[in-house]
Amino acid sequence: MIEKKINIHPKVQAGVFGRNDVNYKAIKTFFPKMKFVLRGDVLKFMGDESSVKHFSEVWDKIITYYENFNQLPLSTLNDILNNKYKIDAKELAGKEVLVYGNKGRVIKARTKNQLKMVTSIQKNDLLFAVGPAGSGKTYTAVALAVKALKERLVKKIILTRPAVEAGENLGFLPGDLKEKLDPYLQPLYDALRDMIPSEKLSEYLESGVIQIAPLGFMRGRTLDQAFVILDEGQNTTQSQIKMFLTRMGRSAKFIVTGDVTQVDLPKNQDSGLKIALNLFKNHKEISIVKLDEHDVIRHQLVKTIINAFNEK
Repeated sequence: MIEKKINIHPKVQAGVFGRNDVNYKAIKTFFPKMKFVLRGDVLKFMGDESSVKHFSEVWDKIITYYENFNQLPLSTLNDILNNKYKIDAKELAGKEVLVYGNKGRVIKARTKNQLKMVTSIQKNDLLFAVGPAGSGKTYTAVALAVKALKERLVKKIILTRPAVEAGENLGFLPGDLKEKLDPYLQPLYDALRDMIPSEKLSEYLESGVIQIAPLGFMRGRTLDQAFVILDEGQNTTQSQIKMFLTRMGRSAKFIVTGDVTQVDLPKNQDSGLKIALNLFKNHKEISIVKLDEHDVIRHQLVKTIINAFNEK
């Protein structure tokens, strides 16, 4: 019987072992022949030589993941335990904070595929980021745009969405044009408010440094020295996404986000995002990053919901 110890800071324990120690229990279940004792900031683990060696290797992967993404979802832990989740040390090298948000909040990629978005937009000027609800594709895209603006790599940020109702008829909306359109654009405002102080954000919006508009307002424009995000791209038609992509001017970065499983267009309309993904899937100067349930950072049940509908 071999005994070893690991020092774990209490804050790290809370993140790694999860709420109500759900991850800690999963680890103990996976290693039934070993004994674990957690006291204070010390974790003791005992077992035969082979088991102790195996656990030490797994623990290195667990800590590497947590240190880079500041979280450890149970589903990801299970994949690590079953050797289904590969941690690429080279891929994680140089990982950095994207922006410091309000009240010093650290905003950076929190999953492997979100990190792919970061590295992909550094290489190419056009990125398609597709994945399920809650996978952070829009939030990461907005963070990349704010980072580029703060570093003066671009002069403005332009955020747009198609004004398509999500499976319901909202009818007449009161107010002026801005008030009618704001409900469609609210997720973009929410992300910006996390990253930019309210006074500065208001200043940017009033001066046009940050522009948020429905997709139809893009027609006829040439977008130079801008970071441009098309959100909910699955709800564009072929002509709309072609119009959007051909707005790209010099020194521009374009990101298109969307979830191809949640298309709200009429049944006789093909999704422009689906068409574009097929057209550009082998183009070296255009990046496509596919996020999945492992990237979901909302409530744990969101992953369960996504998997259930995928298996339907």
